[in-house]
Amino acid sequence: MALLGVMLTGCSAPQVVTPTLVLPVPMQVSYQSELGIARLGQMLNAPGLTPEQRAELFFQRGVVFDRVGLRAMARLDFNRALREQPDFADAYNLNGVYLTQNQEFDEAYEAFDSALELAPDYVYANLNRGIALYYGGRPELAARDLKVFLDKEPDDPYRLLWWYLALERVDADMAQERLAAHRAQYGSEEWAWDIVDVYLGTLTAEALLNRISERSQDNQELAEMLCEAYFYLAKRAQHNGEPEQAEVYLKLALATNIYDFVEHRYALLELDLIGQQARLKR
Repeated sequence: MALLGVMLTGCSAPQVVTPTLVLPVPMQVSYQSELGIARLGQMLNAPGLTPEQRAELFFQRGVVFDRVGLRAMARLDFNRALREQPDFADAYNLNGVYLTQNQEFDEAYEAFDSALELAPDYVYANLNRGIALYYGGRPELAARDLKVFLDKEPDDPYRLLWWYLALERVDADMAQERLAAHRAQYGSEEWAWDIVDVYLGTLTAEALLNRISERSQDNQELAEMLCEAYFYLAKRAQHNGEPEQAEVYLKLALATNIYDFVEHRYALLELDLIGQQARLKR
């Protein structure tokens, strides 16, 4: 959805591996992205720019920084954009994403609230606020926001999965029933519905990974599909009481280097949370 292996001190080494291991070549920073950063920097030095123009250039450069994994630089540019243009809804939205990743949830909620006040139909702010509420331990409110996002495109399996993850923390049986009903009504041949089928128990993780390997057209598509699949497989493993397997899947999602995917962002947060839980158990 449009994510670096990490070592976590205090965590035991994973003892479970995937039955079928599918790995892409980790994506590298493209020449176009490097050139884009340089060009945007030159444009920002041009004389006579209005505050709105400077805000847009800072925002666009922040997006490129985000795409290549330079998140501190991206966040700095998003904040610069907001200083130039305080009513910049897109910048509030992406700033809120970074605040969520840093577990600064109250500040994240405020950022998404600001985005939605400025642009009430900005459903990606609903998505990101819903995710922040999910990680902030408020699943009922999360489910409301994520349902707003799903209702805009009910045939999108990724939107369905995030809604399901929030509902699962409210009532697991109800969540499973609604997932099955939604799959029956809106499911299609799009590959990501296979992830939903894993959640419904009608497809195995091994079969999912085999299908991805067969369907991907090139390394980039393979990396993107695996980034998504490994994250949702990790969440399923967590639910099934398989923490070591979940940790393996999360590291595999991160190893794709698809930095700007939602799944990559929150795979890193998930690993941070695992590390925190391990330290508390000492």
